[in-house]
Amino acid sequence: MAAKRTIVLFVSVVFVLPFTAWALVNFYERRIEKLPVFGKTKEHHIEDFSLINQDGLTRTQNDWTAKIVVANFFFTHCPVICPKMTGNLKKVSKTFEKDKSIFISSFSIDPERDNVKQLKKYADKSKIETDNWDLLTGSKNDIYKLARNSFMIVATDGDGGPDDFIHSERLVLIDTQKRIRGYYNGTSDKETKQLISDIKTLKDDE
Repeated sequence: MAAKRTIVLFVSVVFVLPFTAWALVNFYERRIEKLPVFGKTKEHHIEDFSLINQDGLTRTQNDWTAKIVVANFFFTHCPVICPKMTGNLKKVSKTFEKDKSIFISSFSIDPERDNVKQLKKYADKSKIETDNWDLLTGSKNDIYKLARNSFMIVATDGDGGPDDFIHSERLVLIDTQKRIRGYYNGTSDKETKQLISDIKTLKDDE
């Protein structure tokens, strides 16, 4: 009898308790832990916009309806940072390639050179799957206002004029309510993995 109790106790310690602990941790990470909400106020949302993508199609905030969006600001002539960001965004795109609720929007900060033709050329050269990814161009003033006031990727002031220039390696995670839920270094493989994990968490929360 004592031997049987010892065996039961051994099995519980070796198998049951670790599994229970794992289940609790997994439950916490997937269901209880919430991603923060960033913004100037609790009501901060990405502002309305109207821009053109690499196929010459008009894109607005309405195209983000019911979607989780990863956004970044780039330019096609960027020699170092942007290619690395694009490579990591391709990992995000590949991970969620069959999920229509995940979308990527890349805003050009050099729209005068990055016209529709140039964006299309960049997409083809970089082998970007544009089914779930837009490269966007338009008014420099509008894009810079979005970058500063909505996405808050830089702290500097500017008027979006000819001498104004911003650049950031940040990837921004946006939820279905158009709220900012995370910032990530787009040149970091580690932070890109965290972004992918946070997208999955956000999907569970939505």
